[in-house]
Amino acid sequence: MTKGMRFGVGDRLAPLTKPPVTRTQLVMYAGASGDFNPIHTVESFAQEAGLGGVIAHGMLTMAFVGQMLTDLFGESGELSTFGIRFIDMVRPDDIITCEGVVTEVEEAANGQIVTCDVWATKAPGDVKVVQGTARFRIFA
Repeated sequence: MTKGMRFGVGDRLAPLTKPPVTRTQLVMYAGASGDFNPIHTVESFAQEAGLGGVIAHGMLTMAFVGQMLTDLFGESGELSTFGIRFIDMVRPDDIITCEGVVTEVEEAANGQIVTCDVWATKAPGDVKVVQGTARFRIFA
C-alpha cells in the first residue's frame, strides 16, 4: 500500500491466498512457536486423539491473516488490535485464503484508524476456519 491511501466503510481488503499447508511447515512452525503438541506433527498421535490426522496450529492460521493485514499497510501503518475465533481445523494440503472488509473508519490527525472484520477460509469448499476483527492506523 502506498502512503496516503484512504479507506471507506465497505472496502474489501486485498485477499491473501497461501500455498497448500505442508507437514514441513507444521514442523517448522512448531519449532518457531515452541508449540510441540504432537497433534500438529505426529500422524499416529493425532489419529489416536480422534482428530483424523494432524492439524495445523491455530496460531499459524491467525498469522496468515496477520500477514494479509501487514502486507496491506506495510510501513505506512501499524496494527493496534487483532483477535480471531477459531472455527474449523486446518490440515496439510488445505489452501487458506484470508480476506476482510472495512467496518469503521475514524479520521485521525495523521491519517485514519480503520476497523475491519477479517476471516480465513480453506479450499476446497471455502469453509471458514477463523473469523475476527482487526484495527489498524494508516498514516497520511
